[in-house]
Amino acid sequence: MTEAEPKSGAAFADPATAPYTVSEEERAAIAAAIDQDELVSLALDLGNIPSRSREEAEAAQFVYNWMDREGFRPRRVGATPERPNIIGEYGGTGTGANLLFTAHLDTESPSGDYSQDKFRYKDATLRDPEWTQCWMDAEGRLRGYPISNDRGPMSCFMIAAKALKKAGIGLSGKCWLTACPGEIGPEPIEEFEGIDYLGKDIGAHYLFHHGGVAPDYAIAAEGTDFGLTWQGCGYALFRVRIFGTGMFTPILEVPEKVSDHPNPIYRLGPVIEALHNWGRRWEAESVHDTAGGLSQPKVQIASVRAGMPTDYGAGTEVCAVYVEVGLSPGRKSAEAFHQITAAMRELGIKSFDVEPMVVRHGFEARPAEVAPLAGAVDAATRLARGAPLERAHPVYSSMWRDQNVFNMHGIPAVTTGMPRWRPLPEDMASSALVYALTMLAICGRDDSGLSSDETSTVYGGNETPF
Repeated sequence: MTEAEPKSGAAFADPATAPYTVSEEERAAIAAAIDQDELVSLALDLGNIPSRSREEAEAAQFVYNWMDREGFRPRRVGATPERPNIIGEYGGTGTGANLLFTAHLDTESPSGDYSQDKFRYKDATLRDPEWTQCWMDAEGRLRGYPISNDRGPMSCFMIAAKALKKAGIGLSGKCWLTACPGEIGPEPIEEFEGIDYLGKDIGAHYLFHHGGVAPDYAIAAEGTDFGLTWQGCGYALFRVRIFGTGMFTPILEVPEKVSDHPNPIYRLGPVIEALHNWGRRWEAESVHDTAGGLSQPKVQIASVRAGMPTDYGAGTEVCAVYVEVGLSPGRKSAEAFHQITAAMRELGIKSFDVEPMVVRHGFEARPAEVAPLAGAVDAATRLARGAPLERAHPVYSSMWRDQNVFNMHGIPAVTTGMPRWRPLPEDMASSALVYALTMLAICGRDDSGLSSDETSTVYGGNETPF
């Protein structure tokens, strides 16, 4: 059994469970309506808009303008006007199932504030242009983190919806196209608190509750190398503080043993080793292998804080270690809390505390409920790529992705999409076709609303037609 295969060895998904069977004629019409050059241009234009976390406004406006121009009736819904969710829609003229696509506007990168970034990154790393720039290289591959994560998949579902419309294929159920801020982060921690540091709470989570959407199914459009998973890990960030005594350096009597030093920084060695050993046990105990994915959550020390370099002269009384702990579906942060506390007690340290600073649990869809969606993606993959759908690599079910938001609330959701790393244009076109065929396979076909866009513009909303 390879890592990409289902645990049981049986077929990963059944295309027969898709609510609507897409014909070869429909497939050909949709494929012909996908303009690969247009898709690449859209991904590059969108990817080259600076959009670090907390700086998503310009990219959001770009998506809004595109959806408005293409007739997808966009609206803004946000916790703050500077960081809106953009929500477009297509179809909904019949009684089919509703499908929601989501992708995030922010991309992982240094903060842009060198006074902070220099403590985390080497200068050579900070100069890497792929953090914020996108281009096609000499081999024809699309470069840049904004395309890989996550405006490439976003561009794919935008073009997918346009292809359906261009091919004259309406949808019975409604398909929402959403672009969200804050999926990458940051999180409110310590003095970095308040709405300015909110991450996931103002993105898909906020959209679910306040976005005017009612999906039967959801897809987090992210790079998965065309695989699919319906489960994802959460995470918790624990602060482990060690307390000691501040001692004026000129009167300090340096002890022979490090463990006897009053400065808690000197006790970091055994603390890090204990946390490391505990983390390996946690990882081994947390493997979650199901038909929907293989989750292998990891543990890592994220940062260390102790004292102030401006206030030297007496050491420090507090040293804090921040530990990131992956949470597979079904595992609770309380379990990790108790185990970390026990590991610290075994060290014999007299004074310490453990506090969860951030908690986000992992979730998974119920297999029977997600089956129609997995079947639809399978059917779409067979039509578009000539091969059955496969379970995604474990890395894609071992991280947070926004399918967690929907599975948390009982909406069957998956993550699936194009190659994660440096895709070719044809990879992106193939992904757009899979998305478009999935939209049709879930929502069903109803062409009755295709000619009503102009009428709905004139007579919609609060306008009076006379």
